[in-house]
Amino acid sequence: MRFLICTTFLGFFLRTGLALQIQCYQCEEVKHNDCSTPEFIVNCTVNVQDMCQKEVLVKEDGVHYRKSCASSGACLIASSGYQQFCTGKLHSVCISCCNTPLCNGPRQKKRTIPSATPPATPRAPLGLLLLFLPLLLLT
Repeated sequence: MRFLICTTFLGFFLRTGLALQIQCYQCEEVKHNDCSTPEFIVNCTVNVQDMCQKEVLVKEDGVHYRKSCASSGACLIASSGYQQFCTGKLHSVCISCCNTPLCNGPRQKKRTIPSATPPATPRAPLGLLLLFLPLLLLT
């Protein structure tokens, strides 16, 4: 019975457009990190590619970037497998994974927070709540 309730609830959210989808930048072997503009934004495969991946390669002619959508498993395996090659020196390869929209773009500039303003409380994204809802209902 719980299974039926969980699948019905999840099916409702998927049909109403609340599927788990992320947007990432996607490009191959680009120099100077210049593929972080709107024409390089892609919609990742719903409920499959749930992370953005960024590869930074140091070559003889400079730093090259690859950006793409990825599944969490594949991205985390790749990033940990290349960790020993992430030196910042010639022939270095660094792979990072993130799970927020367009997070594989350029680093955000740090903003100063006025001391009178309290920091925002972090909230779990709706997608994560939906992902773990069946587990919560089964307990």
